Amino acid sequence: MQPEHSAETPTTTRQISLASRPHGAPTPENFRLETVDLPEPADGEILVRNTLMSVDPYMRGRMNDAKSYVAPFRIDAPLDGGAVGEVIASRSADAPVGAHVLHGLGWREHVTLPAAEARVIDTDAAPASAYLGVLGMPGVTAYVGLTVIAGMREGETVFVSGAAGAVGQVAGQIAKALGAARVVGSAGSPAKIERLLELGYDAAFNYKETSVRDGLREVAPDGIDVYFDNVGGDHLEAAISHLNRFGRVAMCGAISQYNATEPAPGPRNLFQAIGKGLTLRGFIVGQYPHLADEYRAHAATWLAEGRLVGDETVREGLEGAPRAFMDLLEGANTGKMLVRL
Repeated sequence: MQPEHSAETPTTTRQISLASRPHGAPTPENFRLETVDLPEPADGEILVRNTLMSVDPYMRGRMNDAKSYVAPFRIDAPLDGGAVGEVIASRSADAPVGAHVLHGLGWREHVTLPAAEARVIDTDAAPASAYLGVLGMPGVTAYVGLTVIAGMREGETVFVSGAAGAVGQVAGQIAKALGAARVVGSAGSPAKIERLLELGYDAAFNYKETSVRDGLREVAPDGIDVYFDNVGGDHLEAAISHLNRFGRVAMCGAISQYNATEPAPGPRNLFQAIGKGLTLRGFIVGQYPHLADEYRAHAATWLAEGRLVGDETVREGLEGAPRAFMDLLEGANTGKMLVRL
């Protein structure tokens, strides 16, 4: 088919490439902003002007040259990740010019890709940014962790670490929507604690002002049944001590260790899992693609009822993406960290 254009299309674009692999916390020198040629779409392809891109904690692991569940970023090649944008040229009937799409090639202002690798989204039903947050990967992650991995049941007490982040905010709200009797969380500032209470958390503590063990004991004096782990380290150790018999841990992330230069020690009290009959289970949301539509059906109802809200921290410009990512790893965001392009 002949290409469909919205206007004169650009022949070049800007992107962020990985200049070098970080040792410890990433620095600006690990990133490079560059201008590259932009190919015209071939049959079945679309040209997208990205409007928003996501930065996520898992990207830190991809900056290392290590075998994992997803391939590492390559030196001198563009980084990638979730993004939404508008189709400005198309050779696919599935994604015409003017359509808004979700895809996995962020960290650049424009991209040419097969239409089959993008999903058309309805920006009348929800803002485009929601498809990177509450209706996107963070929301599905929270849902999978609570329902499939932890098997949360009505009447239970749930603890979420990193509760003010994109996944943590949604996890707490989903737990309440699914009938948890008490939902508690941890975060790193008084403002974040206040926001968690506004979102329906029953209690929360600032891990920078008290030990996790003491904070957890205060907000959940009768113990916890489910721990949604976004942090690892001292949070996981404290949760193991505070879990009730047959408690479950959904191991989603360990952001406290992502910039570590030496192997982090494991929980010193793991032996307690034996006597308590605990279950600790890790997961990757991509292993459960069949649950995405199930979650979105629930989320549409919860959003309409006002039971699900997702905060956003938005930075401006592609050149600001590296700083947004570095700040994310330091906890500078409340809710989803996005970059507007």
